[in-house]
Amino acid sequence: MRPVLLQGHERSINQIKYNKEGDLLFSVAKDKVIGAWYTSNGERLGTYNGHQGAIWTIDVSPDTTLLASGAADNTIKLWNIRTGECVKTWEFPTAVKRVEFSEDGKQLLAVTEKRMGYLGTIVVYDVRYGDDLTDQTDEHSLKITCEDSKATVAGWSYLDKYIISGHEDGTVQQWDAKTGESLMVVEAHEYDTTINDLQFSPDRTYFITAGKDKSAKLISSRDLSILKTYVADTPLNTAAITSKKDFVILGGGQAAMEVTTTSARQGKFEARFYHKIFEDEIGRIKGHFGPLNTIAVHPQGTGYASGSEDGYVRLHAFDKPYFDFMYEVEREQARK
Repeated sequence: MRPVLLQGHERSINQIKYNKEGDLLFSVAKDKVIGAWYTSNGERLGTYNGHQGAIWTIDVSPDTTLLASGAADNTIKLWNIRTGECVKTWEFPTAVKRVEFSEDGKQLLAVTEKRMGYLGTIVVYDVRYGDDLTDQTDEHSLKITCEDSKATVAGWSYLDKYIISGHEDGTVQQWDAKTGESLMVVEAHEYDTTINDLQFSPDRTYFITAGKDKSAKLISSRDLSILKTYVADTPLNTAAITSKKDFVILGGGQAAMEVTTTSARQGKFEARFYHKIFEDEIGRIKGHFGPLNTIAVHPQGTGYASGSEDGYVRLHAFDKPYFDFMYEVEREQARK
């Protein structure tokens, strides 16, 4: 698997996202620039300029019309993907750490930082499509204030029924997406270890979390029951579920300042593949020179991309052996 190396950022990558078709990849980093790339050859399509601070998060609407980004300049920006123009800016008192479009693309949620006397919040905006994309609302349709522990990540469950958030204290919370009422809280990770990532399965009925406690959990969206646990030997920043094969990919690594020796081996900067059902680690892919901050899986399940503290995005296309790999039990199932 020879990766395509995408070089376009000067600072560490924070999040990468494929569009629904998987022909485009978007990347954001601490250098105020949003990059757009063709996934077929890694060619750079363009950049979206306008943020005044590190960009923490990005998402693409289901029809690849709009791009949402959240940054340390306390704003969310909505972009017209085709023209590159910024069609709307929403301002907040604190930084925006996560944005995600709902399954139908008609709503956008954002997670804001807890800072300077402001509590962390999850806000939802209605998004309008049409000939004039600048015609967006100013007011949010829902606001959830996180009284206990601030939310670090959040997303939409199946049919946009719930909003599910991961928190700084290791808990996962389920909210009613219409009323904002808290329905359930579960201690998913060790107490007081931050949940750094939360990504849904293709049908959004379950999701995976990546925690600072060196573990990733597969959790049901309906009742927040923990289905599987994947144990790693390093703090995790990101975790993703692959379609087509029953695998999950985890990424992390210790920050450079916490590693006594700087060899890439010591920092454990590999993408780790685990079997989704059996919870075993089945392989690793090396390449980055810093902790992996974000992993995204191609919507068709044909490859994945990873973004790291080293400022590079690596695009991988899976080889035949990846698709052929099976456990003995799976082979027997397949023969039947």
